[in-house]
Amino acid sequence: MSLVPGAVERLAAEFGRLPGIGPKTAQRLSFHCLRAPRENIARLSAALIEMRDLVRPCTRCFFIAEGELCAVCSNPRRDPNLLCVVEDALDVLAIERSGEFTGLYHVLEGAISPIDGVGPEQLRIAELVERVRANDVREVIIATDPDVEGEATAFYLGERLAPLEITVTRLAHGLPAGADLEYADELTVARAFSGRRAL
Repeated sequence: MSLVPGAVERLAAEFGRLPGIGPKTAQRLSFHCLRAPRENIARLSAALIEMRDLVRPCTRCFFIAEGELCAVCSNPRRDPNLLCVVEDALDVLAIERSGEFTGLYHVLEGAISPIDGVGPEQLRIAELVERVRANDVREVIIATDPDVEGEATAFYLGERLAPLEITVTRLAHGLPAGADLEYADELTVARAFSGRRAL
C-alpha cells in the first residue's frame, strides 16, 4: 500500500510524462502543487488549457502561432528570400536568441529516423519543397541537429532541393565557445577542422 494518496501519484505520473522530468522532480512538483494556493493552481490549469486552445502551428512555417501566421512570418522586416530549416520550434527560439538570422524559418517537426519509424513522409519536407518552388527563395540554410538523424535529414533535404537550383547551405559545426579542446570528442574536432575559415 502506497503512503501517497492516489491523486498525488496520478499528478506525479502526468508530470513524469514531460520531457526532462524524472520521478523525483515529478514528485516535488506534485507536492508543490499540493501546498500552493488554489488560485495559483487554477491559473496554471487555465494557462495550460488556453495554450492548447489558442496555439497551433503557423500555416506557413509550422512554428507556433496564435493566429494564421507566427510572429516571424508576419514580420515585414524579415528577409523572405532566406529560409532556415530546423527540426522543431525550440530550434527557432535558439537561433533567434543569437540575433544573427533575419530570414524566415521552416519547421520540419522532427528528423528522419528509421529506427523510430520516422521517414520523410512524416515530416514537413513536401511543404518545404513546395514553399521554395512557389516563392523567390535564394538560399536554404539547413540547421538540423549534428547527430545521426539530423545529418541524414540534412543529406535528404540537400538531394530534394538540388533540382530547384538554389543555394543550399548547412550550419557549421565545431567547438563551442569557451570549451577546452582536450575535452572535445573526435567528431566535434573533425567538424571544427572541416569548417575552419581564414582569420
